[in-house]
Amino acid sequence: MDYSNNALLTIGTFLPLVGVLIMMFIPGSEERTHKQIAIVTSGLTLAVGIYTLIQFDYGNSATLQFAVNEEWISVIKSNYIVGLDGISLPLYVLSMAVTFLVAIYTWNNVPDAGNPKAFLMLMLVLQVGMAGSFVAQDLILFFVFFELVLLPMYFMIGVWGGEDRQYASLKFFLYTMFGSALMLVAFLALFFQTGAESFSFEHLMSAGALIDHDVQVWIFAGMFVGFAVKVPMFPFHTWLPDAHTQAPTQGSVILAAILLKLGTYGFVRIALPMLPMGAHEWAPVIGILAVIGIIYGALGCLAQTDMKRLIAFSSVAHMGFVMLGISTLTTFGINAALFGMVAHGLITGMLFFVAGSVKHRYHTLEIKRLSGMLIQMPKMGWILGFAAMASLGLPGLAGFWGEFPAILSAYNPGFGLNPTLFRTLMVVAALGTVLAAGYLLWLYQRTAFGEPNPEFVSHGEPAHSLSAAGNEDHHDEIHDVSVVEWIAWTPFLLAIVVFGVYPQLMFKVLDPAVVQLVERVGNGIP
Repeated sequence: MDYSNNALLTIGTFLPLVGVLIMMFIPGSEERTHKQIAIVTSGLTLAVGIYTLIQFDYGNSATLQFAVNEEWISVIKSNYIVGLDGISLPLYVLSMAVTFLVAIYTWNNVPDAGNPKAFLMLMLVLQVGMAGSFVAQDLILFFVFFELVLLPMYFMIGVWGGEDRQYASLKFFLYTMFGSALMLVAFLALFFQTGAESFSFEHLMSAGALIDHDVQVWIFAGMFVGFAVKVPMFPFHTWLPDAHTQAPTQGSVILAAILLKLGTYGFVRIALPMLPMGAHEWAPVIGILAVIGIIYGALGCLAQTDMKRLIAFSSVAHMGFVMLGISTLTTFGINAALFGMVAHGLITGMLFFVAGSVKHRYHTLEIKRLSGMLIQMPKMGWILGFAAMASLGLPGLAGFWGEFPAILSAYNPGFGLNPTLFRTLMVVAALGTVLAAGYLLWLYQRTAFGEPNPEFVSHGEPAHSLSAAGNEDHHDEIHDVSVVEWIAWTPFLLAIVVFGVYPQLMFKVLDPAVVQLVERVGNGIP
C-alpha cells in the first residue's frame, strides 16, 4: 500500500474541532454566534468532503486513497492510519452532509432545555467520531472514534431529550458499552492471534485469515455482539426505540442517518474480511436474526401510538434488510446492504426531521391526536407522504435499491451457505415489505388524512390544550414548512430521488471495493 503524506482526510475529520475550540471562548449567551459557527464549521467540513469526492479516483475505488500512515502509539504497535475506498466514501460524505443540514435545522429549532452552545459543540464532536470511524484503517484508532460518538449522544439524549431522557440515555450508554467491551476483547484476541505485530487493517486481513477455524468463530462472536448492538440487530435492539423517542430531533436524525451505520460498516470493513471462516459460520445466524428483526420491527411498528417510536421500530426492520444482504457473503448482497445503509440514512433521517417539526407545532407525537395534516400543513403532509413511500421501498426512490436487491441476494448465498435456509429467509423478508407498506401507510393515513383535530384548531387560531403535567400550555402557531426547514430538507429529498432513479451513481463506486472484499473472504474459506 502506497502511503503518502496526505492531510485531506485528517482535515476533513478534525476540522469540526476548530469550531468547538472557538465556541469554548464565546459566552453561552451569544446564541446566534454559536449557531453561525456551527453552520460555518460543518459547512466547511462538507466542502472538504465534496473536494474529496472530486479528487477521488473512481477508476480505482477498490484501492485505499488519500492514505496516511504515521506513528501514533508505538508501544502497542498502533499507528495513525487513515484511508478511503469505495465502501467508506459514501458514508464519510453522508456524515458531513447530515451534520451540516442538522446544524441549519437547529437555527430555528434549539431543543427546549436551552444552552445551545453545549448542544452545538457536542454535535461537532459527534461529527469527528463519525467521520473518523469511516476513514480509520487501524483497529485501535477505529475503536477510539467508534467510542467517541458515545458520549456526545449520551448527553444529547440525557440533557435535551424528552421526559424519560435519563432512562433512555443510560440504557443507550450501558448497551453500547457492553457491546464495545466484547468488541475490544475480540480486537485484542485477533491482534495476539495474528502475532501481535500490528493493528492495521491491511495486516490483520492478511494474517487473520490464517487463524484456526474455531478461534475465528469465537473472535467473530465478540465482534458480532459489539457491532450487532450498534446496528441494532434483534435481540440487541431494545435501546433504540427509547433513545429515538426521547432524543431531540437533531439527535434522532444523526442517530438514524449515521450512528446505526457504524455497526453494519464494522461487519463489512472488519469482521468479514479479517475472519472469513468465522463469518461463514455465523452467516446463517446473522441471516436468521436479520429476518426476525424485519418481522419483529414491522409488528412493533403496528403496535405504536407515538410517531417517533414507530419510525424507530421501522429502523430495526430496515437494518434487518441490510444485515440480510451482508449475511449472504455475496457481491450482490453486500452492495445492496451498503446502498441500503445510505438510503436508510436519507429516508429515516427525513422522517425524523418531519416528526420533530410536527412535535414543535403540536407539542405531541401521539398518532391518534394528529390528523388532517394535508389540510393544516399541506406541504409538510406531502413531504411526510413522500418519505413514507420511500421508506416502504417504492420503486423509483432510494429505499427500493436497498431492500429489493438484499432480498434477491438471499436466493443464491455465497461460499456453500445453505440455499434452502436463505431462500426461506428471502420469502419471509419479502413478507416484511408488505408489513412495511401496512404500518407506513397506516401512519400516513392517520396523521395526514381526515379533518384536523379540533384540539389544535379554534376559529383559525391555535387552541389551548393541557400538557402532560396538567398545566395550560399555549401551542405555537401551526404553520407549514418554514424556509429553514426547506433549506435543511431539500438535499435529503433530492438525494432520495436521484439515487432512486439512478442507483448506478452509488453502485459503481461501491462495486469494485465490494468485489475485492468478497474475493478476500472467499480466499479465507477452505
